[in-house]
Amino acid sequence: MLRHWLTQLAAVLVAVGLQGCATGGGGATDTVPIEPVDDYRIGAGDTLQIFVWQHPEVSVTVPVRPDGRISSPLVEDMVAVGKTPSELAEDMQVALSEYIRSPNVSVIVTNFVGTFDTQVRVVGEAARPAAVPYRQNMTVLDVLIAVGGLSPSAAGNRARIIRRANGVEEEISVRLKDLLNKGAIAENVVLRPGDVLIIPQSLL
Repeated sequence: MLRHWLTQLAAVLVAVGLQGCATGGGGATDTVPIEPVDDYRIGAGDTLQIFVWQHPEVSVTVPVRPDGRISSPLVEDMVAVGKTPSELAEDMQVALSEYIRSPNVSVIVTNFVGTFDTQVRVVGEAARPAAVPYRQNMTVLDVLIAVGGLSPSAAGNRARIIRRANGVEEEISVRLKDLLNKGAIAENVVLRPGDVLIIPQSLL
């Protein structure tokens, strides 16, 4: 199974390389527009490194609890979910100012999970169905690698992406089997935060 998956991946990477060579002559090429992504929003399950300048006694690494809050020395039960690291740092500076003069706080996310709208969820016949943290320019192939590829019973060419934007639901068909086995780069769709990739089971 592992050898088969590696063979599929190698075929796709070779196809990507060939496509890059074919379009590298400086002529006009069709490209998929990349939309800018807002700053990362903290989600439940993230791990945060909180650094307070010149105050190591209150500098800690903490998890974001399922209720979306964190607890650290001198600051209890602060909401973290939905904030950017810089927004959380500003809120912690306000809270710590009751105990420390002009605190300087930095927040770094060291383990990314993210909110639901900053994930790409893979359901159905993936080797390891999962919610994958979104990153800029992420494609279907990136997500397939993250979840270990297709399961043996997957109907890869009947997969679809469910995308919701401005209250409207869009369904995009994607032929994952052709992408993996034939290097069909046109099927390597650029994903957006909040997309759901559904991989049905083969009827056979």
